[in-house]
Amino acid sequence: MFNLNIKNMKTLILAKSLIKKGFVLAFLFAISLVYSQSTPKKNDITPIDSTYFAKDRLKGKVVIITGAARGIGRATAIRASKEGALVVIADWLEKEGNATAKTIEANGGKVLFVKTDIRSTEDCKKLVSETIKKFGKLDGAVLNAGVMDGIHSGDPLDYDKQTALLPAAVDAATDEYWDFVFDVNATGTFKSMRSVLKQLLKEGKGGSIVTVGSIAGLTGLAGNPAYVASKYAVNGLTKNAAIDYAPYGIRVNSVNMAATKTPMTDKAFEFVKEVKKRGITGMGGAKTESLLMQNDSKHRMSTPWEQASVILFLLSDEASNLTGGTYATDGGWTAY
Repeated sequence: MFNLNIKNMKTLILAKSLIKKGFVLAFLFAISLVYSQSTPKKNDITPIDSTYFAKDRLKGKVVIITGAARGIGRATAIRASKEGALVVIADWLEKEGNATAKTIEANGGKVLFVKTDIRSTEDCKKLVSETIKKFGKLDGAVLNAGVMDGIHSGDPLDYDKQTALLPAAVDAATDEYWDFVFDVNATGTFKSMRSVLKQLLKEGKGGSIVTVGSIAGLTGLAGNPAYVASKYAVNGLTKNAAIDYAPYGIRVNSVNMAATKTPMTDKAFEFVKEVKKRGITGMGGAKTESLLMQNDSKHRMSTPWEQASVILFLLSDEASNLTGGTYATDGGWTAY
């Protein structure tokens, strides 16, 4: 029931003597002391500060980061620059992408924004060619761009008109939803990776690629068949590329997060409400929190900066012995 260490034993002996003297309240107080001495204090885990960075870890490295206009990609781009990288931001959101670039420039960093739709082979080729034109080389990439639904992140939301594009279980899912999600997450990651790898092979000095998967690509996620299947594809592609390009000194790893506080996650929680209103099956299963979320007093999600920490470690030379890994950066989601 509780740990009877020497200190607690002394307290109980005192309590016993107090009972003999009729001091019941004193006895109860003594027992409360035992419990207070035996029960460990609960603590929340403080997220890493957004201003943290590892100085010079990426000094002189030229790094492409897709989906860097917002969320995890944005945090990764800003921190990569602080760590000495020359950053190329790729995103189909031009306004937000330029805003991220301006933030980096304001901090003294060197940056290039290239409007990119990773579904397009030509856009992916242009992304790399513009990188070489600006910085003269390429050292690695973070392939972060992805979606959960069939609605372009630059489009206004109108659920009544966009119901067919919402996530749904297989029996209710539409071709439009499936095709869009798979085209961005799986095919887009493939096309952007292909362009990056061709350049790394051409330069012949190795490199590092980090893909962004999800716990959906390690387990399952209710009502999200296209997202789940596409993220399994990302992890499979990661492992396959790690095997194929290890002889050339190119490392390829993936990170797989649970709920992280980003615009995409905020949108996903809105979807849960909307699909339930419309009687669409599946989305919003029984398991909605990671291990750390469950035990946090505020049930906080992961932050983009926490994810950026792992991404940049894997991208850097500190992770020189790591390739082919699909790392669960999920706050313990897959632990139970």
